[in-house]
Amino acid sequence: MSPSQTQNGKHLKLAAVEPEPGTYALVLSSRASGYVRVGRLGRLRLQPGFYVYVGSALGSGGVRARLAYHLRASSRLHWHIDYLRRHAALEEVWYCHDCVRREHEWAQCLATQAGASVPLAGFGSSDCRCESHLYFFPSRPSRNAFAQSPRAFCQRHPKVCSLVPL
Repeated sequence: MSPSQTQNGKHLKLAAVEPEPGTYALVLSSRASGYVRVGRLGRLRLQPGFYVYVGSALGSGGVRARLAYHLRASSRLHWHIDYLRRHAALEEVWYCHDCVRREHEWAQCLATQAGASVPLAGFGSSDCRCESHLYFFPSRPSRNAFAQSPRAFCQRHPKVCSLVPL
């Protein structure tokens, strides 16, 4: 893995991210309208705005390895987010190192943020009870507002870290 990856002319220094387990959120932007087929889940109505996807990375390589995966153009579509990544640009990453799977708490937190809506029920959450792990925002969501939510806190790190600019 190279020390940094380029996405839309911006840099994300993966070396700055520890290869430890944790939870992450991908903040994506879209200027397009239309529909994106998401495997067997159905069609996602793509619209101009921002999408935030939450996931956990508890396996080998932790958050760093998972972000490296999301930064590459995947030829094989495996996860729901792989389908959206072909149509939306990665703008920012929020993450926290912790051995506890917090993606469900983060999804609930996102649902309460101003302007949030669920663009496709079941997206990224087919293995849990969450309505979705993907939320749409007409304008850029605030990392600070998200990080101030008690649901976003991790025990080892009292705040959500972010990598900006990518």
